[in-house]
Amino acid sequence: MKKIVVGMSGGVDSSVTAAILAKQGHEVTGVYIEAYNEPGCRADEDKRDALKVATQLGISFEVLDLRKEYRESVVKYFYDEYKSGRTPNPDIVCNLEIKFGLFLDWALEQGYDKVATGHYARIVEKQGSELNRQSSEPCFLLQSAVDAGKDQSYFLWRVTPDRLEHVLFPLGEMTKVQVRAKGKELGLPNYDKPDSMGVCMMGELDVARKLREELGERGGEVVMGGEEVGKHNGLWFSTVGQRVGQEISLKGQALKAVGIDTTKMPALYVIDKNVEENQVIIGKKEDGEVNQVKLKEARWYGDYPRLWREAGSALRLRIRNLGKMILISSLEENNDEWVIRLEKDVWGVAAGQSAVVYDDEGRVVGGGEIV
Repeated sequence: MKKIVVGMSGGVDSSVTAAILAKQGHEVTGVYIEAYNEPGCRADEDKRDALKVATQLGISFEVLDLRKEYRESVVKYFYDEYKSGRTPNPDIVCNLEIKFGLFLDWALEQGYDKVATGHYARIVEKQGSELNRQSSEPCFLLQSAVDAGKDQSYFLWRVTPDRLEHVLFPLGEMTKVQVRAKGKELGLPNYDKPDSMGVCMMGELDVARKLREELGERGGEVVMGGEEVGKHNGLWFSTVGQRVGQEISLKGQALKAVGIDTTKMPALYVIDKNVEENQVIIGKKEDGEVNQVKLKEARWYGDYPRLWREAGSALRLRIRNLGKMILISSLEENNDEWVIRLEKDVWGVAAGQSAVVYDDEGRVVGGGEIV
């Protein structure tokens, strides 16, 4: 029997996680992490749902207030990245800094053996020698979930092996359908509660409205084919891969000048940004397809680049959550950046997002921030 703390969000996933571990005989405590509680969000409702489930299961329950830390790390990062012209990924930072950072630290200080959450991912144990480490001590790697449609390994890739050693993901071997069925079988009051969407622990946000409140507007040129074809309200309102929308106004005559038939208006997308010139670059979808991705601050869990070159095993790259895993043709380090070339073109590569590398068994072996 272990002493386990479960991060309970008020949803069915973390509730079933707590129920499974309690039924296995572990000493379970549920903790609701209060990270963001602004008008219009569901924090109070979620907290009540988490307490209701904990009471039904007969387990202890606490609220851990990390609102200040969340603002200083996740929220600040969110706005800073947009302001810099990049596209942030707050879910990844939240998992790194809050759930498997401060929360895990707190749990270990309180004497808990493990932290468990309702994430859809798996943890596998490898010997250090298998990863070309000098130590033969076990190494814990993240692996994609059985339910490919719910897999959250992309959002968890920055959680390092030394952290994963203290983590449990009981739902990694289950499908969402099975989890809801288990919740219903156990009589959990939230078994059919809709999944939370939007920004990690912030919920569903009107991102454009929040950005306008925080950053205001700073208009600039919209460029296509090297020519100005319109105006934008601010770089932070546009993300590479996004279809041209209401924050961009286009000029019909200028579009015609670059070969666009405005009587049969094709779908146009943001394909790049020129931050220095405050320009949004747009084009047709095929104009934004590339066959290589550059990463900074890359990290590898084991000596995978060398092992890959020597063994010729398959590595695949994913540039967004639940995105396709595209076969890598070459890896090359160049002045602290990694250039990853792909077997197929990829669409919507946005600076600031993460690119995550998987091996042929779905294990996360590395990644970095797209530049």
